[in-house]
Amino acid sequence: MRFGKAMTGLVLGALVFAASASVMAQKVTKTTPGKAGSPHDTVEWTIDGAKLTLVYGRPFIKGRALSVVAPDGQAYRLGADEATTLTTDKNLMFGSTMVAPGSYTLYAMPKGGSYQLIISKQTGQWGTEYDEKQDLTRVPMKVEKAAKANEQFTINFEDTKDGGLLTAQWGTEKLSAPFMVH
Repeated sequence: MRFGKAMTGLVLGALVFAASASVMAQKVTKTTPGKAGSPHDTVEWTIDGAKLTLVYGRPFIKGRALSVVAPDGQAYRLGADEATTLTTDKNLMFGSTMVAPGSYTLYAMPKGGSYQLIISKQTGQWGTEYDEKQDLTRVPMKVEKAAKANEQFTINFEDTKDGGLLTAQWGTEKLSAPFMVH
């Protein structure tokens, strides 16, 4: 009987440690507001040995629907102010496209209730300065209702069994795109 309780304690302890290690794996740093005043975050995460960094503006909903901010058929900057930047130190595979180490700008394109993640080679521009000729790739994003509404736009990484998931949430709408590290 004692062995069973001790083993249960060890297993529970290991699960708590694993859960806390997962939470600690993502580092979020508040940075200065962007040029138009929205708060900005830098999110760092290591997935399968790849160091990933996102720098983006975090607008508040203020009663707006995502469809108002990101009209159908127009590239949305996935944030506020300056363009959202993804930096990786390893090859990433989004869909069938290999994304080499470096920095890229992220956009989303809504169309008829679905979204595509756009990874652009252009960097350093204002968020609304989108040039389709600079697209590296476009990949479908899963659209789902979030369990809990976010008043402030949020982008995160999630570690998965087969790589990672880039997620973006505005209100109750959650978008996600899987990727693998190579």
